[in-house]
Amino acid sequence: MIVKTIPSSWIIREGRRFDCGPYMSGALEAKIQLDRLSARKERLQDLTAGGMDGIINAGRIRRIWVNDPVHGIPFLSSTDILQADLSTLRHISNRVVAENPRLLISKGWTLITRAGTIGRMAYVRPDMEGMACTEDVLRVLPDEAKILSGYLYAYLSSKFGVPQIVSGTYGAIIQHIEADHIADLPVPRLGDGVEQRAHALVEESASLLTYYHRTILTATNTFFASVGLRDITNAEWHSQGPDLSFAHTFPCVDSLRALNFNPRYKRLCDQIKAGLWRPLGAICLPGTLKRGGRYKRIDAEPEFSYQLVGQKQLFWLQPEGRWIAKSTVGDDVLVEPGTILVAAQGTLGESELYCRAEFAWAAGVNLAYSEHILRVLADETVMPRGCLFAFMRSETAFRMFRSISVGTKLQDHHHVFRAQIPVPYPPKEVQNEVHELIVNAYEARHQAVALEKEAIRLVEQTIEEAA
Repeated sequence: MIVKTIPSSWIIREGRRFDCGPYMSGALEAKIQLDRLSARKERLQDLTAGGMDGIINAGRIRRIWVNDPVHGIPFLSSTDILQADLSTLRHISNRVVAENPRLLISKGWTLITRAGTIGRMAYVRPDMEGMACTEDVLRVLPDEAKILSGYLYAYLSSKFGVPQIVSGTYGAIIQHIEADHIADLPVPRLGDGVEQRAHALVEESASLLTYYHRTILTATNTFFASVGLRDITNAEWHSQGPDLSFAHTFPCVDSLRALNFNPRYKRLCDQIKAGLWRPLGAICLPGTLKRGGRYKRIDAEPEFSYQLVGQKQLFWLQPEGRWIAKSTVGDDVLVEPGTILVAAQGTLGESELYCRAEFAWAAGVNLAYSEHILRVLADETVMPRGCLFAFMRSETAFRMFRSISVGTKLQDHHHVFRAQIPVPYPPKEVQNEVHELIVNAYEARHQAVALEKEAIRLVEQTIEEAA
């Protein structure tokens, strides 16, 4: 429980509002500090394209999903806007987008979550251009003749912007904000030097993230092409029809679940085994290829704790997590550079992250990871870790891991079949090339995050020093 003393002047300033939102969010402190700032301040709606028309709530839509990208457009949910790798997005029907073109987003816009968890933001980078986005996300369209898009994003994402956005929430169970609630939000003009610098940092960050995304796709395609294969697509997987009425001769009794022997899974395995391959267990270091341990989670100050990341946050561009005491957990919450992290528990819904993979590199090794995440650590004398990740992030690997699921409601991977997953084995020079692509991509990704933080920090420091 958080207790905070509120001056009566704050209550009067807020129109005698008695719910705790405006007072506990930090919004009033931000407003008071901005009031002391001598710099000119403009309303957000005066800096957006078309005034209020530049703060868009796309409106409720029908959700008609398609498997084939030919018939749809990648669709961002309010959680997807936080993710780094956007190659696994669901596709919403072209017909739905034709009915509501306001779903489409363009580079340079600021996206703000407006339902549920309010105030999370993303900057629309070049590789997001033309995607569709949920109505649970507000779009802020900057008028480039009045304000630079990167600076506006950096300010709205700062400790002066976010609290003011969050303070306008309404609703009992599910919180919301509307365009009207942020239209009058004050935006300080900090001078061309600061605004141009912040904009340049955000734009460079966006370019690096686009490079990251394209490079990991290139790495996976190069991996498969080198062994004469092509990664399966979501549409191809589903076009093979349901796994019904098939027979299987059991060489063992490790499992009697039909899913573990489905024909689509067998076809993927047979295609890989037609060339050079090795089982996943033979590529990994002995004693790895397992989930983390289970421990009590006792909250503590960052000085004495690890930031623990769960399955959902694992795939965020900037993972968030609870700070848990170091004294209550083992060393296996930490991972080595190049560890492949796979969401290892969940359900089989097409939009679920269960069986998707992420790569621990740079800042990623400073985090702790929950026991629900599978650790895959390649023996670098057998295959470079970045090369193995290029396979593990593929749709082929995703479908294979889904096919070895066990459990009732909450699925997990069969411990025997997990080590038997066949992995193509490219020539050594290709393995090294693919590894370098992945490493370069993740170096760019972590540099992009650092640049965005630098832009936000620049805006915050300028306001603090001038107030």
